[in-house]
Amino acid sequence: MTLIIELPEEDVTALSARAQAQGVSAEQYARQVLKRDIQQALPIAARIREIWSDMPEDARAKLPADGASQIDHYVYGLPKRDQ
Repeated sequence: MTLIIELPEEDVTALSARAQAQGVSAEQYARQVLKRDIQQALPIAARIREIWSDMPEDARAKLPADGASQIDHYVYGLPKRDQ
């Protein structure tokens, strides 16, 4: 597959400098970066757990227990639905 990416000149310069520091071409370096990013992509549930793990307990305690079932109320201000 061929992928063409248009980059601003300053990004091309930075990419080339990093590639040179690694001893590879800019194309090889870009391929390595993309591959690493794709491999590190986490499933959404894992990403949510990761984000929540950084949330302070006091902030987590303030979240509504029925937030998922009453999302329209909390996001859009609609009346709560009967459960």
